[in-house]
Amino acid sequence: MEDKKIIGIDLGGTSVKFAVVSTEGSLLNQWSIPTDISDHGSHITPSIIESLLSFMNDHGYTSKDFIGIGMGSPGTVDRQAGTVVGAYNLNWDQVQPIREQIETATGIPFFIDNDANVAALGEQWIGAGHNEPNVVFVTLGTGVGGGVIMNNQLLHGAKGAAGEIGHMTVDRKGYACTCGKLGCLETVASATGVVRVANDRIETYPEESLLKDQIKAGNSVDTKRIMDAAKEGDAYAISVVDEISDYLGLACGNIANLLNPSTIVIGGGVSKAGEFLADKIRERFKLYAFPTIREDTHIRIAELGNDAGVIGASSLVLNESVYKHISE
Repeated sequence: MEDKKIIGIDLGGTSVKFAVVSTEGSLLNQWSIPTDISDHGSHITPSIIESLLSFMNDHGYTSKDFIGIGMGSPGTVDRQAGTVVGAYNLNWDQVQPIREQIETATGIPFFIDNDANVAALGEQWIGAGHNEPNVVFVTLGTGVGGGVIMNNQLLHGAKGAAGEIGHMTVDRKGYACTCGKLGCLETVASATGVVRVANDRIETYPEESLLKDQIKAGNSVDTKRIMDAAKEGDAYAISVVDEISDYLGLACGNIANLLNPSTIVIGGGVSKAGEFLADKIRERFKLYAFPTIREDTHIRIAELGNDAGVIGASSLVLNESVYKHISE
């Protein structure tokens, strides 16, 4: 078993990333292919199978060389059936029998989960989670997602919707969310949410600011520009980041009070602000976390970047009871 490897797949709207990973989490091979979403996404799974078989043939691998294949996918994932539906950025509006197709073609056991859950596994295993058993992952991208790992197990909930951190209410009178609620974390802490806050606060902010002047002049700004301006000492940018950090500190405080994880990992594009943002979240977190939890919960910036998906997909295979039984 020591010599066997794992294949991790990170399925995204623009590319499919593949990796061969050791049981210790080392990346041995990596490659990617474009995601062909034409014809209702009907070419996606066949192209994944073709790429897998081509790689195995080129490198002299057989199905016996692999413990399993793990995949992270957007959309609604049925882990037991191995299917995905509702991944609209892939044009998958019908149920996709991914496990059946890939296992039949490769002869390798296949496991699948939601992409945010899979990224959480990656960060928990060899990323900022330091292989601790109780880790929560919060990803701040176009939206806000997450994954919850307790006692080394992903939490899925009754309907598979555990970890919808982006839809925690942080402002009862806040912005309308795409989910139909008001004041979701996603409306203020996603990449688009940060920009929205920056655009909406300029009329009531009294002090001079270069960033404020740029926005009022109609110049487009993004989250990176806002974070960079705050790092450079722009007063208005700092006030925006402070507000965002308060929302995130509140959300992390509630997560910690409920679950008592050892670490909350902050990932996604917004997290590229690094320790500057993390320090501000930690400061606000202390206001909202229960005293006995406050000092023992670490808030860390994600470490794996674009590799979190393929590494987490590999971890998904290792977490399956089938492998645990075999390895005993």
